[in-house]
Amino acid sequence: MNNLNNKRKQKPQAFWLFFPAASLLAALIVPLSVWAVWSGTGWPAGLLGAGHGHELIFGFALALVAGYTLGPQPIAVLYPLFGLWLAARLSWILLPDSLLAHILGPAFALLLAWHVVPRFNAAKKWRNKMVGPLILVLCLLAVFFWLSTALDLPRTSWMPSPFTLMHSAIAGLLLLMTFMGGRLIAPAVAGTLEKKGIPLEARVQPRIEGLLIVVLGCAIFFMALPVANRLTGSLLIIASGLIAIRTLRWKLWLCPERPDLLVLAVGYIWLAMGALATGLALFQSKLPAPALHLITIGALGTLSASVMLRLAWQRSHRKPPPAAEIIPIAILLAIAAISRFMAGPSPFSSPILLWLSASSWVLAYLWVTVRLIVLSRHAKNRRK
Repeated sequence: MNNLNNKRKQKPQAFWLFFPAASLLAALIVPLSVWAVWSGTGWPAGLLGAGHGHELIFGFALALVAGYTLGPQPIAVLYPLFGLWLAARLSWILLPDSLLAHILGPAFALLLAWHVVPRFNAAKKWRNKMVGPLILVLCLLAVFFWLSTALDLPRTSWMPSPFTLMHSAIAGLLLLMTFMGGRLIAPAVAGTLEKKGIPLEARVQPRIEGLLIVVLGCAIFFMALPVANRLTGSLLIIASGLIAIRTLRWKLWLCPERPDLLVLAVGYIWLAMGALATGLALFQSKLPAPALHLITIGALGTLSASVMLRLAWQRSHRKPPPAAEIIPIAILLAIAAISRFMAGPSPFSSPILLWLSASSWVLAYLWVTVRLIVLSRHAKNRRK
């Protein structure tokens, strides 16, 4: 028994390593990307153009996936994987045109898929089986992005560019957040309401969840094809309505004593708003970049911060995070999302809105980083 306990102690939780690092990356890449253009220096070069989107999706978001899905891992697996992620981030940000930068990023994505995807093979329902292939698609999109930039193929209406590949990845994240967020919120709300004697019939809502998987799964593919923009827009508008209906049926207004659930719900509502705005932009043949930031800043930002702090508080204090910690973060991220959306497709022509968005995002994620480090130390002291 003692030997078994010692072996378990030798397997650190992946989220204690990846979550603080991902939060710090998020806090750094946004202001640095603005500075790279605003200063005229072009430094750091890896955050110019599509660079900051690359790091937000294939750096930040994949680190969140790693932290949330890997669970406890042997040191011999976890630390090299984290080292590869860190090397990929540094090489892309500082030396984006180097061979090293183009190899390390896809290598981390493929290695992450190798460790994570098989974990979902045991699922029995087709909706649950979808998670593994979806994560694999997100990881493969990192490889396709590299191929798109390395081969420098001529762009046509049928040939995806690095930007459209990132848009596909955002659609993939939209589906992943819709699925995982629903699986977090539904049982938590049901448990809270049951303590009050209020039954909740609409929990996971499998029919709506299944429709969302089909609709957003198609959107991932069509998002990469500019010629299919109107079809993609229609799919996203439908998904927005389904997400909104699902959220309303959870009756979250009956859980005022659970601010952590309310903030998760805000993040879920951002999914609906982001999908609607992006769908309308594509359907009207407008640039989708401002609307996509409602997904990446509003939804991804709010949900990721909520999930990271929720998991850290549960492991360190055995309770959800307090309102004073998560509500200010949700407010800051809302300011960041709205101001970036209002800045439009040419954000540098609206510097006040752009810097307001960047500053709000940085404050939110610096605070998340600090809190995760403090909670990690508290958890270690508790285990001693």
